[in-house]
Amino acid sequence: MTGPIRILGIDPGLRRTGWGLISVIGTKLTYVDCGVVTSDGDLPLALRLRELHEGIARVVSGFSPDEVAVEETFVNKDAQATLKLGHARAIALLVPALAGLPVSEYAANLVKKTVCGSGHAEKVQIQAMVKFLMPKAEFKTADAADALAIAVTHANHRGAHALKKLHAPVAGVSGLAAARIAAALAKE
Repeated sequence: MTGPIRILGIDPGLRRTGWGLISVIGTKLTYVDCGVVTSDGDLPLALRLRELHEGIARVVSGFSPDEVAVEETFVNKDAQATLKLGHARAIALLVPALAGLPVSEYAANLVKKTVCGSGHAEKVQIQAMVKFLMPKAEFKTADAADALAIAVTHANHRGAHALKKLHAPVAGVSGLAAARIAAALAKE
C-alpha cells in the first residue's frame, strides 16, 4: 500500500485564486486546508500577477503537494475578462510546473459533473457536495470550495491520466495499437 497523495486544486482568478488541498489514500478523501490568494485591484496587471505568483508559491512550498489540478478557462462574452483570467491561469499552471509538480487541467463542467453529478450545478450545490464528501472542510469562500472540488475531480480522474501516459505512443516508434488506445483515452 502506498502512502497518501496530496492534491492541490487551484481555481484561478485575477482577484481571487482559490486553492484547496486534499489527501487521498485509495478512494478515501481527507480535507487538509484551503484558502484564497488575492491581488490588489488597484495595482497594474504585472504587479497583480506577481502577487498571485508569490501567493501560490507560498502555498506550494508550504504544503508540498504531490500533484496539482487547475480549472480550465471558459470563454465568455467579455474578451478582456477572459484574457485577464487567462493571465491568472498561466500563473496557476506555471508555479507548480516550476516546482517540478505534475499539473492536470479540468473543464468546469467536468468538475461540476464529478462532484455533483450534473455539469450545470450551481456554486451552492458544489459547496454542499464538497462539505458532504469532506465533512471537516472549512471554506470561507466559493473560490476555496471550487478549488477543493477541482482537487476531488483530479482524485477521481488521476487513474485515467496514468493510463494515458502508460499507453501513449513512444516518439519515433510506430504503434497502431498504442495510437488507438491513446485516441480512445483522449475522448474521455
